Amino acid sequence: MAITEKNETEVSNHQIERLAENMKRVDELSKRLVKVMAKRGPRNAALEGPNPEIFAQAVTSYWTEAMQNPAKIIEQQIDYWSNSLLHFVKVQQTLAKGKLEASDSKISNLKDRRFSNPLWDQHPFFNFVKQQYLINSQALKDAVTNLEGLEKRDRHRLTYFTKQIIDMMSPTNFLATNPDVLERALETEGESLISGLENLISDLEANDGELVIKLADENAFEPGVNIATTPGKVVYRNRMMELIQYEPVTDVVYETPLVLFPPWINKYYILDLKTQNSLIRWVVEQGYTLFIVSWVNPDDSYAQVGMEEYIEEGYLAAIREIKEITNQSQVNAVGYCIAGTTLSLTLSLLKKRDDSSVKSATFFTALTDFSDQGEFTPFLDDDFINAIEEEVREKGVLPFYIMARTFSFLRSNDLVYAPVIRNYMMGETPPAFDLLYWNGDGSNLPATMLMQYLHGLCRRNEFTQEGFELFGEMLHICDVDIPIYSVTCETDHIAKWTDCYRGIQMMGSNDKTFVVSESGHIAGIINPPSKNKYNHYTNDDLTLSSSEWMTGADCNEGSWWPRWEKWLKSRSGRNVPARFPGDSQHTVLADAPGTYVMIKARQQFN
Repeated sequence: MAITEKNETEVSNHQIERLAENMKRVDELSKRLVKVMAKRGPRNAALEGPNPEIFAQAVTSYWTEAMQNPAKIIEQQIDYWSNSLLHFVKVQQTLAKGKLEASDSKISNLKDRRFSNPLWDQHPFFNFVKQQYLINSQALKDAVTNLEGLEKRDRHRLTYFTKQIIDMMSPTNFLATNPDVLERALETEGESLISGLENLISDLEANDGELVIKLADENAFEPGVNIATTPGKVVYRNRMMELIQYEPVTDVVYETPLVLFPPWINKYYILDLKTQNSLIRWVVEQGYTLFIVSWVNPDDSYAQVGMEEYIEEGYLAAIREIKEITNQSQVNAVGYCIAGTTLSLTLSLLKKRDDSSVKSATFFTALTDFSDQGEFTPFLDDDFINAIEEEVREKGVLPFYIMARTFSFLRSNDLVYAPVIRNYMMGETPPAFDLLYWNGDGSNLPATMLMQYLHGLCRRNEFTQEGFELFGEMLHICDVDIPIYSVTCETDHIAKWTDCYRGIQMMGSNDKTFVVSESGHIAGIINPPSKNKYNHYTNDDLTLSSSEWMTGADCNEGSWWPRWEKWLKSRSGRNVPARFPGDSQHTVLADAPGTYVMIKARQQFN
C-alpha cells in the first residue's frame, strides 16, 4: 500500500484497531528486550568509536582555520545555508501551488539503493527529507576535506568516522522516515514491526545481549550437506587444525601435492561453497592431490597461542604430514589473506633453516607490507588497539563478533544498516544466501597471536623493516626466494592490490607472477571459469610503480584460474597414479569437512 493522500483515507477502522492491538504486543516484547539487555556485559567504549581526542583535534583545527581564514569558513557556511534555504523555498513554492508532490529540487542524481522507493522522488515529505540529508552529508564531507592542520593519519580517521555518522543518520535508518518500512507496516497491520522486534530480541538472546546481526538464515545451510561437499577425508588432526585430503576424480595426478592454507578468521569452506563455484573441486578436477587445512575455532584455552604455534603446528605440521602421505620431498603451497601473510613468514623461516620443502607459493589477497594501512587506519591507533588488548586479556581470545563488526563497518550501508532495516524494521527473515552464511560463521582469535599480528606486522611493519622475530630468527620478506604467484583483487577493501604489490616487489624471488582480478576480496578469488564473470590483469614488469603497472597491464577475459593452473602445472612434476586419502600411518579420522569446522564461535560464549 503506497503512502499517498488517497491511501490515507482508505485505512479502515479495522486496520487501525489491528494496528493498535499489535502495538500492545510491543509492551510484552519490550520486557523481554530489557531482560536480555541486562545480561549484556560492560562495554569498552574504545571498541565502539574513536578516542574523543580526535574530534577535539578537529574542532581545534576548525576554529583555528576560522580565526586565520574566516572568509573560507564563512563561505562554507553560506553555501550550506543557501542550499538548505533554497531547498526549503522550492518545497514551499510547490506546496503553495496546491500540489502534493515533490518539488523540482534535485540536489543530487545519486544512484543509491537506499533511496530506490519511488516515494523518495515523488512524495513531498520523503523527497524533502532525502534532499536535506544529502545537503547535510555533503556539508560534513566538505568540512572534513577542507580542514587544515591535521596529520594524514588523523585526517584518515576523522574521514572514516564522519562517514559513519553520515551513514548512520540516513533517513532510511529510521521508521518515521523510511517509506518501505511504513508501507510494510500498513500492509501487515503492524505485524512486520512485531516480527522485527522479535528478530531483534532473538538475536540478542542468542548472544547474551550482544547484537550480532544475522546476515543469512542460519538453518538453511550445513557444512557437508549443502555446502562444503567436495568428497575428502580428515587424515591428520592436532589442537590447531585438521588436515583434509580430497578424493581424486582423475586416474592420474601430478606428482607434487598442493596444500591450501585458508585464513583462520573465517572457516575454510568459502573455497567450497557449492559445486559450481568451488575452487577446491575445480583444483581436484584438474588432476592435483589437494590438501586443505581446517583451523580450530579457539576458546580461551588458546590464549597463549601465538604466530609460532600457527606456523609450527599448522604450516610445518601440514607440510610434514603431506610429504609423508605422498612420499614426496616438496609441496606447492597456497595462502589466502592472513594465511598468505603467515605463509610468507613460514617461507622465510624455512629459508633460515635451509629447508626446501615448499617448491612454489601462491598468495591470494595477502598483505606482507603494511606501510599503508588504508581503510584499517582507524582501527590501528592506540585507543582501539589498547581496547583490543584489554578485551583479549580478559577473555583470552577476541570474540568473533568484534572482528566481524569491524569489517562490517567498512561497508556499513550494505553489511550493517541494510540488514538492520530488513531484519528488525521490515520483520523479514534473513535470506538463504550461502556467502552471507559463511560470513557470519566466524572464528575467535587467540590473544597472543592477535597482538603479535597487530603490533609487529600491522603497526610496526617489522617483516619488511628490521625483521619479525619468531623462533629465535629475524624473519624478513627478502628471504622469500622460491617461485611465487600472487593474485589480488581490484576493489579489495581488506587487502588493497597496490599494497599487496609492494610486498611482492620486496620478495627475493626471481620468479614472480602478479595478477589483479576484477571485483573484491571474495568474488575476485571465487571466480570460476564457467561463469566468465570477472576479467583479470597481467603485466610481467614488476619493477614499475603500481599505477604504471596497471596502465601497462593486459586485460585478459574471464577467470584467472586457468592461467594460474598452467603456471602450477609446470611446477608440479610428472603424472602418477591417483592417490586416495591417507596411508597406513594416517588413518581416516572423519569425512570432510571434518569436525573443527562445525564449532560455532558463539557457542563458546553462551
